Amino acid sequence: MSFFNSIGRSMQRAPKPPKRSTTPTSATFPSTDSLPPPSPTTPLPSKPLYLCSPFVEAALVRGNFKTIVMQPKHVDVMEWVAVNMFDFYTNLNQFYGVLAECCTQQSCPSMSAGPQLNYTWINQDRKSVQLPAPTYIDYVMTWVQNLLDDENVFPTRSGREFSPNFPSTIKHVYRQLLRVFAHLYHAHYTQILHLRSEPHFNSLFAHYLAFGKEYELLDIKDVKGQPGVPVGIGALWDKWKDMGILAA
Repeated sequence: MSFFNSIGRSMQRAPKPPKRSTTPTSATFPSTDSLPPPSPTTPLPSKPLYLCSPFVEAALVRGNFKTIVMQPKHVDVMEWVAVNMFDFYTNLNQFYGVLAECCTQQSCPSMSAGPQLNYTWINQDRKSVQLPAPTYIDYVMTWVQNLLDDENVFPTRSGREFSPNFPSTIKHVYRQLLRVFAHLYHAHYTQILHLRSEPHFNSLFAHYLAFGKEYELLDIKDVKGQPGVPVGIGALWDKWKDMGILAA
């Protein structure tokens, strides 16, 4: 099922919500097509631990995740996407909360996500700037939390409908949370191993990728990166497809 096509049909009469103002701790996000290219950083020679056995196979769920993400019968697709994105955000935020003491301005002076990749932020002046990873992640999490609390974006009251902007908004949320996943894998997988949480984190991320692909939230270039500037998790995406964890 095409998430965006089904939403388009079911939301034709929904009123357009008022324009949101910039949140106090977050710069205005650009459209997904206008984000600046990532900036290079120093290459790392060694193979990431998350691609090494037995860690790459560690999981709480066995088999293909496609069956888990399928929309249940009689459940509205918008409700299904919204509640799953809420759960993904909550679980990822909990993981980051545990790792936050390891993710500091000193240890992570940039939002790195690969051997040659740093994500940049668009500030209030619409300029691309480097931010320490904890600052970047705080901006993302605060922005997402504000959206979740906004009845115009995530309606919870009876009679309220999702706005026509919901598909583009949720796709942007997906992209930004993907960047948080990418940084944690790249910079903090050793700490995840020390906590013996790699099966939980791998399963959460595999679920996230499968869900994004099924409902057209995932842009493959956000996982694979650009020529010469790959995203670290791109190799994990390929590995899990080869293993049958993700649909090819």
